Amino acid sequence: MKLVLLSGGSGKRLWPLSNDSRSKQFLRVLEDAEGRSESMVQRVWRQLQNTGLGDDAYLATNRSQVEMIISQLGGDAPLIVEPERRDTFPAIALAAAYMYDVESLPLNTVITVLPVDPYVDEAFFQKIKQLEYVLHETDANLALMGVVPTVPSEKYGYIVPSDKRREGSEALHVNHFAEKPNREQAAALIKQKALWNCGVFAFRLGYLIEVMVEKGIPIQYEEMLKNYHRLTKISFDYEVVEKEASCVVVPYDGYWKDLGTWNTLTEEMSRSQIGTGIVTEDSENTHLINELDIPVTVIGIKDAVIAVSPDGILVTSKSESPRIKEVMNKIEHRPMYEERRWGRYRVIDYVKYAEDNEVLTKRILVHAGKNISYQLHYKRSEVWTIVSGVADIVINDKLYQVKPGDVVRIPDGTRHSIRAITDVEFIEVQSGSELVEEDTVRICMAWKDIPLHQFI
Repeated sequence: MKLVLLSGGSGKRLWPLSNDSRSKQFLRVLEDAEGRSESMVQRVWRQLQNTGLGDDAYLATNRSQVEMIISQLGGDAPLIVEPERRDTFPAIALAAAYMYDVESLPLNTVITVLPVDPYVDEAFFQKIKQLEYVLHETDANLALMGVVPTVPSEKYGYIVPSDKRREGSEALHVNHFAEKPNREQAAALIKQKALWNCGVFAFRLGYLIEVMVEKGIPIQYEEMLKNYHRLTKISFDYEVVEKEASCVVVPYDGYWKDLGTWNTLTEEMSRSQIGTGIVTEDSENTHLINELDIPVTVIGIKDAVIAVSPDGILVTSKSESPRIKEVMNKIEHRPMYEERRWGRYRVIDYVKYAEDNEVLTKRILVHAGKNISYQLHYKRSEVWTIVSGVADIVINDKLYQVKPGDVVRIPDGTRHSIRAITDVEFIEVQSGSELVEEDTVRICMAWKDIPLHQFI
């Protein structure tokens, strides 16, 4: 069995810590058994290793999240990268084309798809292992996993099973699906033994390949990439699952939680305060998460979340925190914090001047032994001021070494890279007509591939 973990999302529901590049699964607000900070994706990846599923897992993601995944999971995590975001059906179809055409997996290989960020214990993944057995024993085309509800929730869709159980299996026939109901409807569904739809489903590779052929979707991976922008933006549930008659569901009666809002996320945080600040003792059930160096003081506020990041400041009651996506839906601005494979950066200041000139200031950390790509820009110049650490830099194929206090000027059109000898931190001031990622021309990624390095 192969697993495909879907990593997407635009980062609105946990603003301001989440943004277009740092969705909720990358927030390091949880803790492992040793008390070390970890994100949801790190937690799930660790659980997969512990349950023997890690070697068969892939992450299906989009370009904006690749650097963050490599930063948190390392460079060995297998990635299947969407050219652009197009919802879950195109993403899963792309993964199927990859496994069929590039990996050459047998058509009877069971593929199990799940979100990258469920908050569960390891029994959840042991149950996932059973889906392969269920498909083989029942000959169903799809096997879903449904969570036994604990409350009549309005937040989830429901899988309504029939009373008929597959012989020799705990799997039930799926009768129908119900969209997110109101509370009364949810209570009625639970009386029908309905299950929460947790987004886990398994199928044989050949099944989805046949679906793709019927829909005229390329099954060759490179062809799929070229035509990806033509695919309809639609969920796998709508396009495949809810149209499939031969469908069974396996109940999971264990711990499962979607940490998709501030009120649910803070319920699983082991500390009520992360970062600099003061929360007075009479601020009951209040959480402060502060990513900035300035102190934040919270006095006498109950049942609230205060989240502070380079992207903004949020103050909300926990009960109203799910409204953040609605409130922020029309507000667009560039991410002010990102993790990259080489380290991280934080935007300190960003100004657009009337004379069509922009200035952006970043504080950048590059970890020892890591390097940024050898690159150039046509629409901006840069000035680097080394704050701490020692690094090698290459400017137009010439090698230099820099230390704290050194200033490096990089005019537009200049090829440049930096490799940290120790952890190195520097201030970067960009100035130009258009400060966008699309203006970055990457010549090579690896330090050893920089032309000068071949002769040193």
